Amino acid sequence: MTDTSAIKINVIGEALSEEEIRAYIDYGTKKYSDRVIREITIRTDGDFVDLKFDFVSDDIPFDRIRRITGYLVGTLDRFNDGKRAEEHDRVKHSV
Repeated sequence: MTDTSAIKINVIGEALSEEEIRAYIDYGTKKYSDRVIREITIRTDGDFVDLKFDFVSDDIPFDRIRRITGYLVGTLDRFNDGKRAEEHDRVKHSV
């Protein structure tokens, strides 16, 4: 069971009952059972409801991707000596 007491709830538009808000929280925790919900924004417009879920960051590591000498790369470790020399000799422009 997920602890939902720490979830911040924002309701924009019409007022909602606690039961309806609880139903939206339950919906989100079931749909996104693999993630931790930090905040829910519930925007009402007549019969329509828009739900926005913000999640706690899991600090998922990612690699920076850059375009170097025409290639999308994260690091230069897979470049051969020629490509490394091309990267080293390129003109870096300043703004």
